[in-house]
Amino acid sequence: MKKLLTSLLLLAGSAVAGLLVWRKVEADRTEDLWSQAESQFADLDAAPQDAERVRS
Repeated sequence: MKKLLTSLLLLAGSAVAGLLVWRKVEADRTEDLWSQAESQFADLDAAPQDAERVRS
C-alpha cells in the first residue's frame, strides 16, 4: 500500500510540474507573439509618416 501511495504522489507531482512548465512555455510564447505584433504595427504606423516626409 505504501508503494502505491508513493507512486500516486510521484505521478501527481509530475503532472503538476508538467502543467506548470506548460503554462510558462505558453505564456512566454504569447508574450513573444505580442512583442512581434507590436513591433510590426509600430513599423506600419511609422511607414506613412516616412512616406509623407519623402513627398514633402
